[in-house]
Amino acid sequence: MAEDPTLARAPTRPEGVPPVLDEAHIGDIRGALGTIAMHDSGERHGWRSRAMALLAIMGPGLIVMVGDNDAGGVSTYAQAGQNYGTSLLWVLLLLIPVLIVNQEMVIRLGAVTGVGHARLINERFGRFWGWFSVGDLFILNFLTIVTEFIGVSLALSYFGVSRYVAVPIAAAALVAITSTGSFRSWERFMYVFVVANFLVIPLLLQAHPKFSDIVQHTFSPGIKGGASSTAVLLIIAIVGTTVAPWQLFFQQSNIIDKRITPRWINYERLDTVIGAFVVVVGAGALMAVTAFAFGGTADFRHFSDAGTVANELDHNLGSLAGAFFAIVLLNASMIGAAAVTLATSYAFGDVFGAKHSLNRGPLDAKAFYASFTLMVIAAAGIVLIPRAPLGLITTSVQALAGVLLPSATVFLLLLCNDREVLGPWSNPTWLNAIASVIIGILVELSLILMASTMFPKIDVTKLFGYLSLALAAALVAMGVYVLRNRTQAPSEQEDIRKMPREQRNAWTMPPLALLERPAWSPGRKAAMLMLRGYLVLAVLLLIVKTVQIGH
Repeated sequence: MAEDPTLARAPTRPEGVPPVLDEAHIGDIRGALGTIAMHDSGERHGWRSRAMALLAIMGPGLIVMVGDNDAGGVSTYAQAGQNYGTSLLWVLLLLIPVLIVNQEMVIRLGAVTGVGHARLINERFGRFWGWFSVGDLFILNFLTIVTEFIGVSLALSYFGVSRYVAVPIAAAALVAITSTGSFRSWERFMYVFVVANFLVIPLLLQAHPKFSDIVQHTFSPGIKGGASSTAVLLIIAIVGTTVAPWQLFFQQSNIIDKRITPRWINYERLDTVIGAFVVVVGAGALMAVTAFAFGGTADFRHFSDAGTVANELDHNLGSLAGAFFAIVLLNASMIGAAAVTLATSYAFGDVFGAKHSLNRGPLDAKAFYASFTLMVIAAAGIVLIPRAPLGLITTSVQALAGVLLPSATVFLLLLCNDREVLGPWSNPTWLNAIASVIIGILVELSLILMASTMFPKIDVTKLFGYLSLALAAALVAMGVYVLRNRTQAPSEQEDIRKMPREQRNAWTMPPLALLERPAWSPGRKAAMLMLRGYLVLAVLLLIVKTVQIGH
């Protein structure tokens, strides 16, 4: 019998590589800025050696973070600055630990399991929960991709390019960039977008910012003009565009696709931390640009959409500022569309068991590239519909992401406490405590949105205070419960986490078929059903609020 040529090409699986990976996900790490051999297990000594390793590993964390400053992000940050000055900068500062904590858990899941986020949810929680979560992702991601092409249209309209020309060309470029069959080539294209993101710095300087105001409002919470339901909706939109559910799916699969194993987790962590600061600095700069450019002018508090912002900057600061903003918007739209669409195609491959890797060509992974192309075409087509409420759609999608984020974070937390999945890499107690606080705050923001929608005249400030007290009490009660149920002797979980570093780096998740399904207590089932019910209600009320604002 002739030998299968695919198996003949497959590299030998080294220690520390998850057994579930196929041949496209095994091999050298070939990043945009360097290469690490698959069998390289040597220690890095000295700054130069470590820096070279970091450059080779860097990419998934930086790209997922900069991808957050997408078209919806640019629009939302510009609206925050134009309508509320720099008073909402503190929201971005609070989001740094949220970004790092969430994505650090994703790093471990990707490197240790070799399995995408969608497949893990499906396998560990059953088809119902898996399809529910992935269904949320598909709907939200598709709407997000629509906003990216809205951004392309608005950006190029500043230069006089018709959207009927701009959008199809952008769609074709995205498909071409993604279909090279080389992860390294794709990542290099993404780095071009990452570098272009820094154009926001000279744009900020043109707005003549008062850095004392920036520092004050970064560290001193407040809302210019007072709290209102509209301001709360915008804050939730900022949360939704900066900490989005698609990030979890994208980075986990991108780490697998880049062939990063537990041996390199610390480097990927640093990649993600750098990305978190880059995205927050960029978001803050955009907010400050419109705050200082429009403060004291007739345009203040009159945000329309990102395209109008470019024209207003042209009027207030000059044509160079308008052009810079339009380029920043175009760049953000392209990297956002590339990352969000790819996250969806990765999830599609996870759910349907199709080949899904940028290391495969279009003919070798037909379903993967077909899903990417069809989604791009469909989203681009919607944007070409005349008289669509572009600014309102963009803000609403970001708010929807903020509402859906708690459920995505809950599943992330459960997976990172699954000993069958992560073994010695599972969450320590202190990280579970921080993640629980983050989930509580996200739910609190959604509750405020619901209450302000149902009762428009409600005192949002008092409501926030009451809910914060309730959240603090719930977290304290949870902490007391956990402490009381811990025994004096170290638990099995703590024992396995004390595994020597060499063994830890070599530990990977066993094949999924050999894992026992986690047991669900009645309390956990009830809590998950309540969360899902709450999310359905929150989304419906968000739609109502969006319609109210639209009128």
